Amino acid sequence: MKTRALAEVVAGGLALGVATATHAEAQTAVSKPAKEVVVTNREARGTFEVKLTPQPVHTATGGATLGRMTIDKQFHGDLDAVSTGEMLSAMTAVQGSAGYVAMELVRGTLHGRKGTFVLQHSAFMTRGTPGLTVTVVPDSGTDELVGLAGKMEIIIEEGRHSYKFDYSLPGD
Repeated sequence: MKTRALAEVVAGGLALGVATATHAEAQTAVSKPAKEVVVTNREARGTFEVKLTPQPVHTATGGATLGRMTIDKQFHGDLDAVSTGEMLSAMTAVQGSAGYVAMELVRGTLHGRKGTFVLQHSAFMTRGTPGLTVTVVPDSGTDELVGLAGKMEIIIEEGRHSYKFDYSLPGD
């Protein structure tokens, strides 16, 4: 009975045929993928326009100011899409030090594949030195973008916004 219970737990309830197997056999059965998934790594590039709309601001103690903005973007290039989102920010009393987090829902086509996905931003600035990470929220892709994973780099030169999006998708 112990072996059966262990097999069911290890296989997530799908190991009914492994009920009499040993512990080692149950682990081997679970670790074999049912179907090989081919993942394609790609790069998308283009430009975008962004509109940030300030929302009511909150002031925190200790000199930090908290803020909130809505995000509206239009992507052009390999990613032809629109996005909407929310940004939360904190400005400190130290000049050039701040941070923000944001979530944005992207709707459109990526290299011709239609769907939606969510981008998660995490950014900071330490006395003028910036750091930014923008990643696809795991399992947020829909339609032809199911399984999408990746990271986006935002580039700002001479007041213009562009992106470099390194991503992977199953199949192709």
